[in-house]
Amino acid sequence: MILMKKILRLLTLLVLVSCKSKQPTTIETVPESKVRFVKINFNEVALAKKNRAFDLGKRLLETCNTSRFKTFSSEEATAKVIQNATVENISKTCQKILHRNGKFIDLELIEIIQDTESDDLLFKFKIEYEKKYFQRQLNVTVNSEGKVSAISTKELPKKPM
Repeated sequence: MILMKKILRLLTLLVLVSCKSKQPTTIETVPESKVRFVKINFNEVALAKKNRAFDLGKRLLETCNTSRFKTFSSEEATAKVIQNATVENISKTCQKILHRNGKFIDLELIEIIQDTESDDLLFKFKIEYEKKYFQRQLNVTVNSEGKVSAISTKELPKKPM
């Protein structure tokens, strides 16, 4: 009996020692010259680009409140955005958003991220809605020509309390 206890202790000790996790030996860092996306300050961006992102985003979201959509011009947005921003697509999205979030109130600029390869700017806005249950974010990408090249919304995950 005593011999079995000693053997069992020895085996338990061997298992614990053999399961020790190893520390990584090297940590790779990306040189700054190869970083593709860079967060930039609000005052480093041309006011025209900030206004373009804000105005088109707000115009799109206000469509949900008024049910009237003024199509984007070729000076404001790329052909892809104009093609995808149809009344059918917008009304379908608006129905979901109105049901879940209520009426659109306003936008607040959260951050601006620059793509160093294409020189595009990604503007991230917090969307304020009537119902405060769910947080949504509007992402507007403005290309180097000053045209909106992408618009999307996403629901932000809830933060744990």
